[in-house]
Amino acid sequence: MRKTKPRKRIILPDPKFNDTLVTKFVNNIMLQGKKSIAYEIFYDAIDIVSEKTSEDGLEVWKKALTNVTPSVEVRSRRVGGATFQIPSEIPAARKQSIGMKNLINFARKRHEKSMAGKLAGEIMAAFKEEGAAFKRREDTHRMAEANKAFSHFRF
Repeated sequence: MRKTKPRKRIILPDPKFNDTLVTKFVNNIMLQGKKSIAYEIFYDAIDIVSEKTSEDGLEVWKKALTNVTPSVEVRSRRVGGATFQIPSEIPAARKQSIGMKNLINFARKRHEKSMAGKLAGEIMAAFKEEGAAFKRREDTHRMAEANKAFSHFRF
């Protein structure tokens, strides 16, 4: 690489729970720079989750996030004339990012009235180890397991 690596930006904790992980999640929810709306969606979703599960909504969300976070992924690598899917470990920051993005993207595809309702539904499904985001993680792990034989091509 010619350029130096960019410095990591400092992410400030959110106003309600005082947690930087919440801020990262809200930044992923946010569309077109509308952060206050993203915070509103997240806090409403957490309230819905805590109502329906009668547990602490933030703890349910954190458990759901760990349930949908993959630990390995497959990457394409060309060796000779063939392209192999090579399983590799994911760095911690990327793991977290993939987990958040999967949770949000599959929440957006749900069929509920509001985005807060959709997100709450996906969080509860992930907490119970079901739902589309959890299925994506399982598929990723299954694919990595199937291509274990090519792990010696790792780069």
